[in-house]
Amino acid sequence: MEEDNIAVGLDIGTTKIVAIIGKTNEYGKLEILGMGKAKSMGVHRGVVNNITQTIQSIQQAVEEAESVSNHKIKDVVVGIAGQHIRSLHHSDYITRSNSEEVIDESDIEKLINQVHKLVMLPGEEIIHVLPQDYKVDGQAEIKAPIGMYGARLEANFHVVVGQVSSIRNVGRCIKSAGLELSNITLEPLASSEAVLSQEEKEAGVALIDIGGGTTDLAIFKDGIIRHTAVIPFGGGVITEDIKEGCSIIEKQAELLKTKFGSAWPGENKENEIVSIPGLRGREPKEITLKNLSKIIHARVVEIIEQVYLEVKNYGHEETKKKLIAGIVLTGGGAELKHIKQLVEYITGMDTRIGYPNEHLAGSTEVDLSSPAFATAVGLLMKGLEAKKSEISKTKHKEVVEPQTNSKKSIPVEKVDRKSIFEKWADKFREFLDNAE
Repeated sequence: MEEDNIAVGLDIGTTKIVAIIGKTNEYGKLEILGMGKAKSMGVHRGVVNNITQTIQSIQQAVEEAESVSNHKIKDVVVGIAGQHIRSLHHSDYITRSNSEEVIDESDIEKLINQVHKLVMLPGEEIIHVLPQDYKVDGQAEIKAPIGMYGARLEANFHVVVGQVSSIRNVGRCIKSAGLELSNITLEPLASSEAVLSQEEKEAGVALIDIGGGTTDLAIFKDGIIRHTAVIPFGGGVITEDIKEGCSIIEKQAELLKTKFGSAWPGENKENEIVSIPGLRGREPKEITLKNLSKIIHARVVEIIEQVYLEVKNYGHEETKKKLIAGIVLTGGGAELKHIKQLVEYITGMDTRIGYPNEHLAGSTEVDLSSPAFATAVGLLMKGLEAKKSEISKTKHKEVVEPQTNSKKSIPVEKVDRKSIFEKWADKFREFLDNAE
């Protein structure tokens, strides 16, 4: 089996850890070779809080994926999330020494590297620097400045920042599980790869990924990511509330939520009742579905309102920033009955559930097209993309160098952004090695 076109996505979530091995088939679709899943024990709200348990869960998921695919896993692409993630906007500029020459990738790289040197709060590190739009000599709203003349190159950036210790802990778990970290990506970015179409990203869309411990948000407009946020609660708090409200154990609460739960209380009749076996020798408990969905409804409304606040902060109310494609819900929480209707009701925005099956080959198992696997599929896609760009970069260099025509050299920028990210990943790996 060719090593080149195989990658592994590892989603370290609060409720589950998923490892997916896959490759691109001849039609450019994702062919899943194997998948492993383990209950996640050492992660709380997207952040590792028990190293030993997390390592065990990672190993369990990886071993399962290996035995299904008969392929040894060496390196993985990992998603980073958690309540420590924040994003900010920043604009920066460089003055070019020679304005007689056209702007090329090295100028953009210099500008992006300059942003990477920003002084963060103690214990924070920049994860992504995503250029929004450029200005050349005061001329605004330029999407691709490569090939233009100008003395001053300016850009607005969306900067994603995370806690160094949390990122290091994830790296440590991967290393201790006997794996290499080939790349690290913000989870909402990975999920959006898997479930959003290019048209939606152009029109403007908010991706809401409701996980077990966190709810991630990514907003796209004009094909560019504009805003990211991580809200520190997800499906787990709903289970917690059911557990408290009905005085039952967590396992039962989780089952109740997934089997009978609904986010819309009007659906259930007063006389619909579920009987739950009592603990050792105690009477069974009777719970009305009406009450169950009231508990769920209250919590889901709270999560959605927090997310909607972030959407408003981005500026959805302004005409130019309007999200025409509305909202896409994904993650395990999107499987909750009637959640789509509730989100539409609260936000007044068009909503659909995002399934990661658009990029999967037709023969894929049904299980994987569930919204709960969106992040893992997205991470796998990121890994395959990085492998592809490594191969094409060597070819690309030969083709691109003699050309000066601006139209033809635009793709270089894309390759370059990837390479800047790879550099960051290298720096990050070095940083992990030193930390050992």
